[in-house]
Amino acid sequence: MVTKAADEKYCSECGAVIKAKAEICPKCGVRQLASPASLNLGPTTANGKSRIAAALFAFFLGGLGGHKFYLGQIEIGIAYLLFCCTFIPAIVAFIEFIL
Repeated sequence: MVTKAADEKYCSECGAVIKAKAEICPKCGVRQLASPASLNLGPTTANGKSRIAAALFAFFLGGLGGHKFYLGQIEIGIAYLLFCCTFIPAIVAFIEFIL
């Protein structure tokens, strides 16, 4: 088995060791897809969700718990839905949007 250095990766098609920045494998000629780690999509939460999307959900759908459902906190999202008529979740969501 061939080991790779820190600046190398394995080809997604043939498994050959190639440079990490290579767009095309020199052995098989297949274009390499960008890894998710190399894509900079902005700051993320602990579970990998976009903080910007979570903030927008909190602003527009916060009173209904939209941001909680997006972040995977289903139980808290259901609590927001149950108490949405009191407007307390909307106030809390606005504070979470600011934070």
